[in-house]
Amino acid sequence: MAQLEQLQRGIQVYGIVPHQTVTLIDVEWSGSNAVTVVYRRSDGKVGDTLLYRENEAELEIVQAERLWAFDVDGALLRLVSEAYRIHLAHLFDPMLAVHTSLIEPLPHQITAVYDEMLTRQPLRFLLADDPGAGKTIMAGLLVRELVVRGDVRRCLICAPGSLTEQWQDELWSKFQLDFTIMTREMVETSRSGNPFAEQDLIIVRLDQLSRSEELQARLQQTDWDLVVCDEAHKMSASFFGGDLKETKRYRLGKLLGELTRHFLLMTATPHNGKEEEFQLFLALLDADRFEGLFRDGVHQVDVSDLMRRMVKEKLLKFDGKPLFPERKAYTVSYTLSPEEDVLYEAVTEYVRQEFNRAEQLENDGRRGTVGFALTILQRRLASSPEAIYQSLKRRRERLEKRLKEAQRTRQRV
Repeated sequence: MAQLEQLQRGIQVYGIVPHQTVTLIDVEWSGSNAVTVVYRRSDGKVGDTLLYRENEAELEIVQAERLWAFDVDGALLRLVSEAYRIHLAHLFDPMLAVHTSLIEPLPHQITAVYDEMLTRQPLRFLLADDPGAGKTIMAGLLVRELVVRGDVRRCLICAPGSLTEQWQDELWSKFQLDFTIMTREMVETSRSGNPFAEQDLIIVRLDQLSRSEELQARLQQTDWDLVVCDEAHKMSASFFGGDLKETKRYRLGKLLGELTRHFLLMTATPHNGKEEEFQLFLALLDADRFEGLFRDGVHQVDVSDLMRRMVKEKLLKFDGKPLFPERKAYTVSYTLSPEEDVLYEAVTEYVRQEFNRAEQLENDGRRGTVGFALTILQRRLASSPEAIYQSLKRRRERLEKRLKEAQRTRQRV
């Protein structure tokens, strides 16, 4: 509340104009209970009005504040300025993740992240480089770069159970990304009952999640900025008799693709030789494009915009030299010792006889199984005498065990 006597030129008053603060230009009394004021609004417009004693309850004098002051903590100002500088660092360093991570990436890893994946918004991509190319490093670079740029806050990595700890160690030691592995204890002790909602950076086991409808129900209640699936070829589906047969892992892949903005699949074996199953696999990335039953000559498509595959022969160092030595396949002849020659002939004869027995089996599936097992014996023989010895020893132990079980069954009868 301000009294009329307090109104002077140059002061700021709230209440003359509804919901605005104005600056008084002139004040002129009209008797002892009224005053005429000329004011300037915040938009620069000038106005005037007559105020009475009953208007005093609506008026409030606003103390002018300095726009700038130098009385704050200098160390705090420096800390805030440095934090803001780091926040904007990606605008001046297009490869910030490379320079802030404890790695020395190879050329194909840099091109995969900065030429192939970061340029796609949103990302729907299959990284299918050969084993040994460092796909984990590429994924870590991608996650790190997107986190620095503020594009990713919540990230989920789905990997086989045997690889989860390796993923966690690699992401922390090389990229300072603190991911948590989801365990049964984490699910049971979750405060909200949904560990996916409580963790922003989490690693889950592929089979644990694909086999649990309860966990998938909780997962459906969340959304993610980025999902990475390692060994993604395990998420397979196939057509049988014209019907689509989806595995649990494949259904999980479809669910993950619906819950995230960026979706990255990684595998070294994307194609199993069946084009229809390969296109079903790519449907995880683009369901509309690969919809329907594959027909040869009709559904052949270019997938270069969804997938990158580099074989070892094309991986180079910065100096242009091959990263891996050239692979050469050739046959080496050697002479068997008398003992090895006798063993080889005996096993070959055994294999020949068993193959003939397998051909006489009426069950085609069983025939193929026996034939495959006998082929393995020949390969073990070519490996070393010790290898074939152990194989035959285990086979004899299994046969003796079955014989004893059969004898016990006859005695009971």
